[in-house]
Amino acid sequence: MSKYTTGEVAKLCGITVRTVQYYDTRNILVPSEVSQGGRRLYTEEDVKRMKVICFLRNAGISINSIKELFSEEDPSSTVLVLLEQQKKILLEEMKEYQEKLKILAGIQKELKSTNDFSIDSMYDIAYTMKNKNNLKRLRTLMIISGIPFGILQWGSIFLWIMKGIWWPTLLWAILIIPYAIWLSKFYFQRVAYICPQCHQVFQPKFKEAFWAKHTPTLRKLTCPNCGVKSMCVETYKEKEVVTK
Repeated sequence: MSKYTTGEVAKLCGITVRTVQYYDTRNILVPSEVSQGGRRLYTEEDVKRMKVICFLRNAGISINSIKELFSEEDPSSTVLVLLEQQKKILLEEMKEYQEKLKILAGIQKELKSTNDFSIDSMYDIAYTMKNKNNLKRLRTLMIISGIPFGILQWGSIFLWIMKGIWWPTLLWAILIIPYAIWLSKFYFQRVAYICPQCHQVFQPKFKEAFWAKHTPTLRKLTCPNCGVKSMCVETYKEKEVVTK
């Protein structure tokens, strides 16, 4: 039967001698024989065991888990559980990395549109991106909540044109005005704006916000801190912001 030294095992498995010695000290791979000269010798089975250890380590399984696995009388069921657990961990890590990549891409995109780069502008980007998902959910909720009134609107118009029945249109007009005001208040209570001049995060009065000129992401408002009227960046409101 072939015998292998520590160096030969390391070479066959593509690892360092120090790694083989480390597994020995942890009692994960103990040499089958020690020569009279004190050389540690490993068998073919030991080499196979080392290759399995390397395989599990490459899969991200911890040293302690591998040690526990090899101490089991029937390791087949245990290794399946370990691999499934490690798969979940890696999927979570992948999700985290994907989120970080999205953040980096978002920062790059925002920086390209920023002429005056500064710590303040970076803070604005960070604040906006931090609340981006909350703002997206709020806008989605607004769209969904308006669907019933959209259906009622087109249905009443159809009845008026095709059947000459006008009262559903009147009913829609009576309902839509208070509902639109309520929905707008609901929305503006949950959003805030970032002044591009002094970078103050503030919440404007409802009347100003409602009638202000705007785009999907900007609204022309007067900052309560610096007094400048400009296109302010919309974001989701955190707990405490400056109110006008």
